[in-house]
Amino acid sequence: MKQKIIAGLAILLIAAAAPGCGKKAKVKVVPAVSAPAASDEALYREGARYLKKDPERARLYMRQIMETFPQSFYAQRAKLTIADSYFKEGDEGNLILAAAEYTEFIRLHPSSPSASYAQYQVAMTYIRKPQKPGRDQQKTHQALVELKKLIATYPLAEEIKNARQRIIECEERLAEHAVLIAEHYVRTKTYPAAVDRLTEILTTYPAYKGMDRVYLALGTSYLGWGKPEQAVPYLTKLVTDYPKSKLAGKGQKLLAAARTAKPAKAPAAKPAKAPAAKPKAGK
Repeated sequence: MKQKIIAGLAILLIAAAAPGCGKKAKVKVVPAVSAPAASDEALYREGARYLKKDPERARLYMRQIMETFPQSFYAQRAKLTIADSYFKEGDEGNLILAAAEYTEFIRLHPSSPSASYAQYQVAMTYIRKPQKPGRDQQKTHQALVELKKLIATYPLAEEIKNARQRIIECEERLAEHAVLIAEHYVRTKTYPAAVDRLTEILTTYPAYKGMDRVYLALGTSYLGWGKPEQAVPYLTKLVTDYPKSKLAGKGQKLLAAARTAKPAKAPAAKPAKAPAAKPKAGK
């Protein structure tokens, strides 16, 4: 059995070191693991030595453990090590591989003490390189889903504290993204669309740190829309709750304008046309 393990691992390592087709280069033959290293623990230690200098070779050792000792403690540890090695690479392709490895770990070992860690790491693969607020935030949305899944599935996990902080960060980024879109609608005088976005922020992200911007944009939108009475509460909120905001001065001027402005008159309804008389029979 030990000799088969040694031979199999040697073949994998030699294949990994082989050059591409058509290139004349010497094949680097990697020495096989010695006989005492044929245990799961020894294979893991040997693979761990290569994690920093040669991650792909390290992963070969880890996969050998999983194939040869599938029920071993080190098989679980090897699976997570593979996932972590992809995560540390950091580029988009490797983060996708990391998410797949973490997800598979949870599927294979749902009762493992490390399952909550794997779930947290799935979320982190989506926000390892966060997008700026002006860019598409699909990954931020996905991270939020995975973080909330962690809290729901593993409420006592030690990762919960970090997960809650990450949720705050994700929601702040999503709120900022929505505000930028709403402010664009205000500038283009698309007031109904701006109001829809801004009211959604009030209900979905109530802890957003830039709420003074939301109130100002709402007041501006309702004024531009010809609904000054609806602008008053938001502008009042701005000047009373955020008196030190750089937007408070503008809010006061708009509030004064809203209190004196008259609502826009609705267009007069056109009188209904009388139904045409039916022609008499025989004519």
